[in-house]
Amino acid sequence: MKTVTFFNNLIREQKSGRDTAVCSVCSANEFVLEAAMEDGKESGRPVLIEATANQVNQFGGYSGMKPKDFVSFVKNIARRLDFPEESLILGGDHLGPLVWSDEEERHAMDKAATLVSQYVEAGFTKIHIDTTMRLADDPKTGRLPDSVIARRAAWLCDAAEASAGEDKPVYVIGSEVPIPGGAMENEDSVEITKPEDLESTLEAFRKAFHEAGLHEAWRRVVAVVVQPGVEFADNSIIQYDPVKAAKLIDYARSLDNVVLEGHSTDYQPKAALDMMRRDGIAILKVGPALTFALREALFDLERMEQILYPFSPDGGYSYFSNILEGQLMSNPVYWEKYYRGSPQEKAYARSFSLSDRCRYYLNDPIIKASIARLIRNINAVELPFGLLSQYFPDQKERLLTMKTKITAELLIKERIKDVLRKYR
Repeated sequence: MKTVTFFNNLIREQKSGRDTAVCSVCSANEFVLEAAMEDGKESGRPVLIEATANQVNQFGGYSGMKPKDFVSFVKNIARRLDFPEESLILGGDHLGPLVWSDEEERHAMDKAATLVSQYVEAGFTKIHIDTTMRLADDPKTGRLPDSVIARRAAWLCDAAEASAGEDKPVYVIGSEVPIPGGAMENEDSVEITKPEDLESTLEAFRKAFHEAGLHEAWRRVVAVVVQPGVEFADNSIIQYDPVKAAKLIDYARSLDNVVLEGHSTDYQPKAALDMMRRDGIAILKVGPALTFALREALFDLERMEQILYPFSPDGGYSYFSNILEGQLMSNPVYWEKYYRGSPQEKAYARSFSLSDRCRYYLNDPIIKASIARLIRNINAVELPFGLLSQYFPDQKERLLTMKTKITAELLIKERIKDVLRKYR
C-alpha cells in the first residue's frame, strides 16, 4: 500500500469517528525493530519506523548511518523476518536544521535541504518537517514567528518534492514540536496547544506552501504536531488529560484533511493512549520507552545469569551493567548535559532515567560483546519457570503457551512488544 493511501484511509476513519491510529517507532535499535516487525506480523498491521535528523543524516548522525544506510538496515531486518516490505512505512522525524541550529540560516537550511532530499531519495515516504528551532542569525528573544517557520518548511518541502519519485511523500508539519527524546527538565505540567495557535500555524503553512508553488504537496500534509499535554523527562511523566485538551481536540475535529501527531507519548498508560486515539491523536510516537524496556530486560537477564551460574560460566560472566556504566563514564557526551544532581543521582539516572540516554551506547562494540555473551550464557541452559516468573512476571503466562524454546532474544523482544501492544 502506498503511504499516501494509508494515511488518507487513516484520516477518513478518524473523521468518521473510529479511534484508528498508528504507532510510530522511533528507534534504530535492532532488537526494537525486530520486535516491531514481529508485532506487525502478529497483528496484521503496517509498521511505521522513523529516524531522526540527529540519529541519521548525510554525515552519519550518532548512529553512523546515512539515510540510504538506514533504509538498507531496516529492509534487511524485514527480509530476515519475512516481513512484507509493502507493510513497512519509513519516516523522517524532526527533519530540518536541528543539527545545525548554531549556524546562520543560509548554511543551516542548505544542509537541512540536503538532509531532506537524501531521506526522500532513500525511500522515506513520511516526512516530518521541523523548522521550529532558532538559528544563529535569528533574534535571541521572542517567539520565532509562524511566517518564518512556515517559509523554511516550504523551502524544505520544495527540496523533498524535487527528489521524490512516483511514490510522493506525505508531510507532517507543526510549530509546537516537543524536542526529540523528551524534556530536559522534570516538570509538573506543559502548555497545551491553543486552538487559535493551531489555526494560525495551519494558515501560515498553507500560505507559505502556496506561495512556493507547492499546492499539490500541501494536499499531502496529513498531520500537524501539537502539544496535547503529554511529556516525560528524567524522572517524571505527564499523563494525557482529555479535559485539559478538550478545546484543542474540539478544534482539531473540525479539520477535514489532517489529524494530530503526538510526540513524547512514551510511558503513557494504556488508558491514556486509548483516550488519545479516541480524541484524534492518530500518530503516536514512541522511542525511549522501547529501549528502556530493552535495558530492563537486559538487567533482568543479567540477574538470572548470576543465579544460573553460581560459579563463572565458560567464557565468563557478561558483567553487562558494569560494562554499560563504564562506557557511559568513559564517554559522557550523550548523557552529561541531561542528567543533573549529586553523583549518586547521576549514577541512578545513567541506569534508570526515563530519558534513557543508555540507548546511544547500545551499539558500542564493547557493550554489544557483553550483550552477546549474556545471551549465550542464558541460552546455554534450560530456563526454570520459577526464574522466568520472578524476572519476567508480566510475560510468564504468555511464555507458558509458547511451543518454542524460551531464549534470551525472545524474552527481550516480548518485553519490548508489551510496550508496543499498548498502542493498538
